[in-house]
Amino acid sequence: MDAHHGGWASWAGRQLDDIRAAGQWRATRRFDALGPSGTLFDGTVQRDVISFASNDYLGLSAHPNVIAAAHEAIDRWGTGSTASRLIVGTKGCHHELEDEIAAWKGCPRAVAYPTGYAANLGVLSVVGGPRVTVLSDELNHASLIDGCRLSRSNVKVYAHGDLDQVATLLDASTGPTVVVTDSVFSMDGDVAAVDELGRMCAHHGALLVLDEAHSVLGPNVEEIDGLELIRIGTMSKTLGALGGWVAGSQPMVDLLINRSRPYIFTTAPSPADVAAALAALRVLRSREGEQLLDRLRSSIDRLAPGHPSPIIPIVLGDEDRAMRASAALLAQGILVPAIRPPTVPVGSSRLRIALSAIHTDEMMSCLIGGLDSLGLR
Repeated sequence: MDAHHGGWASWAGRQLDDIRAAGQWRATRRFDALGPSGTLFDGTVQRDVISFASNDYLGLSAHPNVIAAAHEAIDRWGTGSTASRLIVGTKGCHHELEDEIAAWKGCPRAVAYPTGYAANLGVLSVVGGPRVTVLSDELNHASLIDGCRLSRSNVKVYAHGDLDQVATLLDASTGPTVVVTDSVFSMDGDVAAVDELGRMCAHHGALLVLDEAHSVLGPNVEEIDGLELIRIGTMSKTLGALGGWVAGSQPMVDLLINRSRPYIFTTAPSPADVAAALAALRVLRSREGEQLLDRLRSSIDRLAPGHPSPIIPIVLGDEDRAMRASAALLAQGILVPAIRPPTVPVGSSRLRIALSAIHTDEMMSCLIGGLDSLGLR
């Protein structure tokens, strides 16, 4: 009891005092919106804003086909899946979605999870183990980091995007080896060299695990002879719904279904979420989807020509400076969040702009004007 003198509530209070003292206090803010425009409630203050904070990269969360599909699923199956997938939680829409994802990603099989976070934990806890070496990019998402820890593998973290270090580590590895990386990194918006990693993994017989959560515009790994690949993603970003997915070989997906604890011991994704994701994926794979991707690419190029993703950081370094810049934009009705430690390393606090295909030209002009007024472009 010494470490928590006064009880757990007092301990929690001291932890919160430390967070406040470090200037890292966080609280949720309610955003009432369908699409990028809406009302932000921040304490007693409310204001109309345009959001450049969402990961809804194609705006499909507000697409009428996606909304209608969720309604239809609720009418047919109700609001919940009622059980885990292997008990009685699987509906027809789960299998339809998995078949569509497999076709989309060019893999024999796919399996859906309740979240992308659960998918990452599920994959790494199955393919890893005490005799397995996992090579992980230092800027991988927290869910990949946690999956590596839970796998009890021999984890070696390589410098961000350092292919030479990956090659050295692969040469030195004497047992089963996994290379795991984000395809698009969530705070910098840069991309992994997935083809080069794929060729190195194929040469060494290593498994490549790609988290494609933010890969709305790629990169897509090429077909490489001998490459064993697992692709992981989320339905909550490009598809505007909720859930995670894993695509790969039939034996690997069957193994996940039989051994992945986040799959086995979690209630299945709700029918509404699955139906929404399926409808969104069908939009994405249509001519309309191509037009949305083109629109997104055009908006990115207007703000940051040639940037590979809709995540555009403006690194300001100092936490206070990032917070002040975010507040100044908010005063102009522009919501761009400040990202600071521990989410990013000390000294790299930033504004994180996330663009969507449904940001209009006028919205983009508002953003660019706001950044220019603060000298941030």
